[in-house]
Amino acid sequence: MVAWRGKVSVVQSEIEQVVHLIRQGDPKSLEQALALLQNTIFSFSMKVCGQRQDAEDTMQEVLLKSVPNLPKFSSPKALMVWLYKVAKTRCLMSRRKSKFAPKEALSLEELMPDRQELERLSGKGGPTPETSLMSRENAKRLRDAVQKLPPDYRLILVLHDMEELSDEDIAEITGLRLGAIRVRLHRARLFVRKELAKAERDGTRSKAKKQAAVAALHPRDRNCKQMFAELSDYLDEELDDSLCAELEKHMEGCDPCKAFLASLEETIRTCRTASNDRPDELGAANLRREVLSKYQELMANIHRPAVNNLNPS
Repeated sequence: MVAWRGKVSVVQSEIEQVVHLIRQGDPKSLEQALALLQNTIFSFSMKVCGQRQDAEDTMQEVLLKSVPNLPKFSSPKALMVWLYKVAKTRCLMSRRKSKFAPKEALSLEELMPDRQELERLSGKGGPTPETSLMSRENAKRLRDAVQKLPPDYRLILVLHDMEELSDEDIAEITGLRLGAIRVRLHRARLFVRKELAKAERDGTRSKAKKQAAVAALHPRDRNCKQMFAELSDYLDEELDDSLCAELEKHMEGCDPCKAFLASLEETIRTCRTASNDRPDELGAANLRREVLSKYQELMANIHRPAVNNLNPS
């Protein structure tokens, strides 16, 4: 089972560092804080937008909007939620729609593997260290798969599996209920898993056609489909004890389901280990100087003593 629950994400650690650096108040610390914010916003925006220009525009807009707000944030969590709220709104407004994007709602039934794929998975075995590596080709396949997700699902997947935020934080950022987040996350994971498997499946299509003719329906197919709906909750340790025990009992006697669970777990791991994009350093440095200048001007006005205009008598 995936052991990520309760883990402090890289983003959370960086935002804590940002708040610490801002409190120090000196120009060097402030520039370091802005650099961390740039990387966080740009990386998130690239995952959601998929276009460098959109991500750079989002980064600039969010940083400039942050100037009057940065002194107000004493809580790293409050700053993180605010940043993601502003960035996700800008991203979803500006993102160029892919012609390959599916309909807005993902059907769980359509994302389920057929018997043919389950048989293939059960005969394939688990992922090897070599196949788990994020090669350049695999990174592109992941990026393309994420971009094909409808926006509402893509946002949840990016926030949860790539930015590693909690369900509660995502609820604050999106305004969604926890149940809706879990449903969208699971379907987004299944969609990405299916997209990543396409290349391999295409390569074995001729062989699969021959196997399909002799593949008999498994008597437990209905139970398998019921289990598939709970797999994300199981992997994230969100499933209650009785359902967890039922799922594990089913897995003991169903090799295809065990193989499918392993492939979904590998998809989540692929999302979590995806490399982060970084902004162009020259443009980022120019933006930092602009934001730093505005921030210092703001702070000077805040701390400038008021002058009483007294009329001489």
